[in-house]
Amino acid sequence: MSNTDTESYNLRYDPTLIDAKWQTRWTEDRMYAASDDDPRPKFYALTMFPYTSGDLHVGHWYAEAPADAYARFKRMNGYNVLHPMGFDAFGLPAENAAIERSIHPRDWTLDNVEKMRGQLKTLGAVYDWDRELITCLPEYYTWNQWFFLKFFSTGLAYRGTAPVNWCEQDQTTLAREQVDADGNCDRCGTAVYQKDLEQWFFKITDYAEELLDHNSTDWPAKINVMQDNWIGRSEGTEIEFDLAEPLLIAKSLKVFTTRPDTTYGVTFMVLAPEHPLVPELTTQENKERVEKYVAEAKKQTEIERLSTENNKFGVPLGSYCVNPLNGEKISLFIADYVLGSYGTGAVMGVPAHDQRDYDFAITQDLPIKMVVAPDDWDGTPLEEAWVEPGVIVNSDSFNGLQSEEAKSKITAHLESLSQGKQTITYRIRDWLISRQRYWGTPIPIIYCEECGTVPVPEKDLPVLLPEHADFKPTGESPLKENLEFLNTHCPECGKPAQRETDTMDTFVDSSWYQFRYTSPNSKEEQPFSKQDVHKWAPVDLYTGGAEHAVMHLLYARFFTKALRDIGLVDFNEPFIKLFNQGIILGDDHEKMSKSRGNVINPDDQISRLGADAVRTYLMFVGPWDQGGIWDTQGIRGISRWFNRLWDMADLRNTSEIQKESLSDDNKLTRELHKTIKKVHEDIESFQFNTAIAAMMTLTNLLQTLSANYMKPTSWNFAYDTLLKLLSPIAPHLSEELWEMVGNEYSIHQQSWPKWEEALLLEDTFTLIVQIDGKVRDRIELSADVSEDDAIAAALSSEKTKLSLNNQKPRNSIYVAKRLINFVTK
Repeated sequence: MSNTDTESYNLRYDPTLIDAKWQTRWTEDRMYAASDDDPRPKFYALTMFPYTSGDLHVGHWYAEAPADAYARFKRMNGYNVLHPMGFDAFGLPAENAAIERSIHPRDWTLDNVEKMRGQLKTLGAVYDWDRELITCLPEYYTWNQWFFLKFFSTGLAYRGTAPVNWCEQDQTTLAREQVDADGNCDRCGTAVYQKDLEQWFFKITDYAEELLDHNSTDWPAKINVMQDNWIGRSEGTEIEFDLAEPLLIAKSLKVFTTRPDTTYGVTFMVLAPEHPLVPELTTQENKERVEKYVAEAKKQTEIERLSTENNKFGVPLGSYCVNPLNGEKISLFIADYVLGSYGTGAVMGVPAHDQRDYDFAITQDLPIKMVVAPDDWDGTPLEEAWVEPGVIVNSDSFNGLQSEEAKSKITAHLESLSQGKQTITYRIRDWLISRQRYWGTPIPIIYCEECGTVPVPEKDLPVLLPEHADFKPTGESPLKENLEFLNTHCPECGKPAQRETDTMDTFVDSSWYQFRYTSPNSKEEQPFSKQDVHKWAPVDLYTGGAEHAVMHLLYARFFTKALRDIGLVDFNEPFIKLFNQGIILGDDHEKMSKSRGNVINPDDQISRLGADAVRTYLMFVGPWDQGGIWDTQGIRGISRWFNRLWDMADLRNTSEIQKESLSDDNKLTRELHKTIKKVHEDIESFQFNTAIAAMMTLTNLLQTLSANYMKPTSWNFAYDTLLKLLSPIAPHLSEELWEMVGNEYSIHQQSWPKWEEALLLEDTFTLIVQIDGKVRDRIELSADVSEDDAIAAALSSEKTKLSLNNQKPRNSIYVAKRLINFVTK
């Protein structure tokens, strides 16, 4: 930073020199290297690692700077802190960049890593860079493949044909979570449609019930609710409807319902267009219409199919099933609002008690049979579905029951007929991990004509990505075109075979990285040392965006439970406490984006004002969980505060404060202890903005008292304590000032200041004096004054005497240490 720049911002010091000085010193001293042998209690603080997009903007710093301040705070409070950093380096953006720039995705990614690492180091964080992870390197993705093999051997990894979300632009499959609310790819915005492919899945549904248990974590309620809704647990009844066609291979059709009380009201059945029985159940005369409808349904996303605005049209199959309770024949349809991947892929139509079914019945001219009625129902047909509880009607022996009671009794009756059972179903589906792209972890599977699907032996890992591939999207993996990669030999019979050419979803990379940090250089034949992961994991504090609730966070929980079950970890959850930060907006009050041109580059701000000004401003702009608006004038205000702290260091060194004043000394001591407590509690609860405000208030008091007469030792002690309180937030400036005033290196090795509750108490208080409810005076009294003495002092006040005009109060109301009201009327 040039002198001209320094002067333009009126800085007393050159922050770039200070930043560089201390970052170099801390690195040389390995100040922040976390020791596995440290006897202090551990604290594992982790921030979601960044994707290697090429540049960090202020939004990244808004996630990382407060998290670093908290990690530093825990270090000073006696914890052995692990706060690592790495790079999420596989994925579509790198491959698309390779296509656009005619550069290998590895080169593009590693160049970005180099650039981002440099930016992150200017933050001055306590990152232990010895533990850095880069997920696109073989030493990391080897273990993705190792996990896959373990999951495959236990049945958690399997291959199946399924309709998938397909992005034509990226020519790859997308998980349901990667399709936005408008049915578009969340990466490129292209409309997504359904396509049948053979894919690899992880069986996350095996853990659906356990994933609903949040008792051992401290997470925001909204995240738990989002995950619960995604898992979608429903209790109900599975009912078996016999098929009326004797020549069919399938003999029955199963449906799940949460309303078994309405079974007598079923007047039609709807199957998903992709239901496997549709071809068999379609009569010859309906075949053409059905096939056309199925083809059209595949062009829609699930979101479009489930939309309440979607017209409830369908096509009859021409076949029937039989209601097990009354023997009535029920027409079969297909309709796109039913999904093959949810429940059984078939729903019973009860138009009298479901509005969607009612609308469908109206369009298809189907009967609407009332079986649950309001208490005052007179038998008149309703103009819309009755969806509330009521009395059972038109249901044989169950008539007259309340609908809630009928649910269990009708279910029991179906069980006695062997036509149904009570069951639980889930909305969540197995995790589709196959991607038809190059830049990801190769799936370690070999296909042999003799032996079938064969896992790659562990000794042959890693299956390396080939150096050369055609990255242009074709709908199939680029690895298929690389014959050297594709063609191999079967590890079982030795005959020619071919490799799986799909790569893994990059969320696999981030589902277990928190454990790799505990022993990133482990020489064991496992992804991490059991001893090290037992010491450090689970993560005590995980910070990042709430947008990852039903992808990364849910997958990481699944992975942890799966790793527990294969004996790698001995706990159930990856992250004990989760904190979601808000969003920092541009000066136009909009979310920062390149297209809006409002992205703030932290490098520019650091070159002018230093890392600490940026860090502190981001923590001062508002509550961390709510976000705030970037304001250049606001960050200059932080720099002005830093100038005052700098000037006060000179004052401390020159010992201008020479004489004693007991009242000022006591006041400073009391306010200092108040500030210590306030800052401690605020940082502990992530209220960095109010912690900084409290430190600013203490700064004002120190400046005021520096012109008075008081003990120099008290003032100096308070100043040094203020530097300690500031050090997690502004590590470079506090370290420099700590050295300037003659203290031993390093401030970051000091213990956190402690407060004494007894010293927080005020010596005096202001008593408000009222007469008939109107304020007449304010008087200073000793904090331990009795009620009688307070009343006497108030009555002796000249203003009180004047207001009473020789009247004697009829009564007095005393609120201790607040007010007294004399009643004269």
